Amino acid sequence: MPPVVLPELAELQRLIHEGGSALDARVVCEVAVGGHRFPVHAIALGNPSPDVPAAGFFGGVHGLERIGAEVVIAYLRSLVKRLQWDSLLHRQLEGMRLVFMPLVNPGGLWRGTRANPQGVDLMRNAPVSSAERVPFLIGGQRLSAGLPWYRGAQDAPMEAESAALCRVVEDELLARPFSVALDCHSGFGVHDRIWFPYAHTARPIAHLAEMFALNEILDATHTHHRYVFEPQSRQYLAHGDLWDYLYLRAVAQPGRVFLPLTLEMGSWLWVKKNPRQLFSRHGIFNPLIEHRQQRVLRRHVGMLDFLSRAAASHERWLPREAARQQLEQQARVRWYARRV
Repeated sequence: MPPVVLPELAELQRLIHEGGSALDARVVCEVAVGGHRFPVHAIALGNPSPDVPAAGFFGGVHGLERIGAEVVIAYLRSLVKRLQWDSLLHRQLEGMRLVFMPLVNPGGLWRGTRANPQGVDLMRNAPVSSAERVPFLIGGQRLSAGLPWYRGAQDAPMEAESAALCRVVEDELLARPFSVALDCHSGFGVHDRIWFPYAHTARPIAHLAEMFALNEILDATHTHHRYVFEPQSRQYLAHGDLWDYLYLRAVAQPGRVFLPLTLEMGSWLWVKKNPRQLFSRHGIFNPLIEHRQQRVLRRHVGMLDFLSRAAASHERWLPREAARQQLEQQARVRWYARRV
């Protein structure tokens, strides 16, 4: 049987070839579906020393949300091209590590489903359960793989794709004194949102002051950005969130700061501008008109570059101990006033 070409996978493999020895690329697992096998790639560039900060970018966790994978690939493409001429980029990479997993769920991408080929929603698959009330189905369920938001069987190991993402994060990000991650998704409302943990509880995270400081430099640097920066718990709670699981592992290591973020692109705005997309399963989660897709890529690639620079320069903006209490109080007023 001839290989099935996924355009995003083909582009990613072309970039790996073009980047050559400047990229540390590996296949972290393979996914079998429909008689085909798809690799899941992890790509890193920059200084491999565990003493330097890192930024990680992830996409394609939900197969229907192709735009998330395309945003991450677009940023990687920009870096690969800049490596040929940009001296400032080379200097930046001397002091940091950049990590990419643009296509976490290629089987779901090929099938056109949110879940992986086993019917498991990878973002409900981590061994974290909420003790608080979560919305029916959307918060994660174990009733059936035939229903959306399936977590997987009770006590079963994580799916290969979820486990591979966790290994990459633990090896490349959590082992460092500072790291930030951005997971790119679409399909929530008309606003672009930047979410941070927790998803499984409405309680604030341990690094609330650091999240607030990151939001402050984003607001100061990009005055007219369109992102709503907030904890995911302000919208809904869920079981099995991968970033909750990884953040909890990170805070078990004192002295390290890991700031995981999720970009939720407001896909309802694309549907509002082009209502015919409602009749396409992909159209609910992706911009189908070319010029609109290009605009989305231009907008969000800038956010990924901002996070890379913020990670490289974290010592200049992370709050010192004397300021943490004040920033945490401001964060609680902004994000948790309804609950705290």
